[in-house]
Amino acid sequence: MRRLGLATLTAAALCLGVGTAVAGGIGTNGAQKPKPSGGSSGRLLQSKVSFSVKGQVPSKDGGPIASTTVDWEPPACWYEPYWKAKDFKTYTEANWSMYESVGGAPEGIADDKARYKKGHPYKDFNVDKNDKGMWWVAVTNPKMKDDPAATTCKRKPFWVDNGKTPDVPQAIDTETLAGLAHQRTVVPPTKVSLAPEGKSTVNAPTWIWLDKGAFKPVSVTASLPGTGLWATTTAKPVSLHIEPGTEDAESLPASGECGINDDGSIGEPYAKGKAELTPPCGVRYLRSSQDGSYPLEATLTWEISWEGSGGTGGDLPNGTFATTTDVQVQEIQSVNR
Repeated sequence: MRRLGLATLTAAALCLGVGTAVAGGIGTNGAQKPKPSGGSSGRLLQSKVSFSVKGQVPSKDGGPIASTTVDWEPPACWYEPYWKAKDFKTYTEANWSMYESVGGAPEGIADDKARYKKGHPYKDFNVDKNDKGMWWVAVTNPKMKDDPAATTCKRKPFWVDNGKTPDVPQAIDTETLAGLAHQRTVVPPTKVSLAPEGKSTVNAPTWIWLDKGAFKPVSVTASLPGTGLWATTTAKPVSLHIEPGTEDAESLPASGECGINDDGSIGEPYAKGKAELTPPCGVRYLRSSQDGSYPLEATLTWEISWEGSGGTGGDLPNGTFATTTDVQVQEIQSVNR
């Protein structure tokens, strides 16, 4: 009978959508010291934030952008509205009963009972206000669960009336959502066009370009259902950086930075008769690659802005994504004109 009761209580908790963790953040084994993350262990309570993508669908060779700002990170954890009062009561009391039924409650449950049930400061989980607010809890960014910053959300679940914004650091807002959308921005590979297309020639310029429309803006929207909170980031390509893959080469221009043209293209396509000209974007190899090749790295920089509910918005750190192309270079001093 005791096993049956325990199974019933466990099932009740799971039906509410998460694993068995009590209000103070104690995990399923009950033996560990409660984690300091306010309403969850981070690995059990999953955020309700959802994402949608609009724009060019990247191929398998694409990937997430890397921030160009080294001291910027997306949010590792935050607080969000999670439970209706009755659901929180059912969930938490099921956990209390489960632990007590197997002999002894983990550290922290007595304090939680005083906090949520006995009026210090909440009475009976605020069930009399079930439709007038929500319990907010700490959740962890699943992409950063091992980051030390993921443990900084230490508040226990707290009540917020509908229409109120909690005066709590790391409470979710549109800027939080924008940071999460930035982290989930995935772009296509930076596949550049080269001329000559086969083997490049020592001391002759290799033309590099990206055609107009080769890269379209990519937008990611992060939203929190039931709150009206949303934020959309838009990434647009703005420049191309070329690394020849060897010190025996000259970037064209010397900085290796090729800006975007007014029509959205980068560089200039090679055409017959331009062999002796210097391309606006390219590279000049000074030594043969012998039987191998040089790993030419093309890094596209994406400028990222965002807008959100309530008229919010702004800029986020630029992002980059690099693709490597193997370039063979021959000694023969002849080119097609």
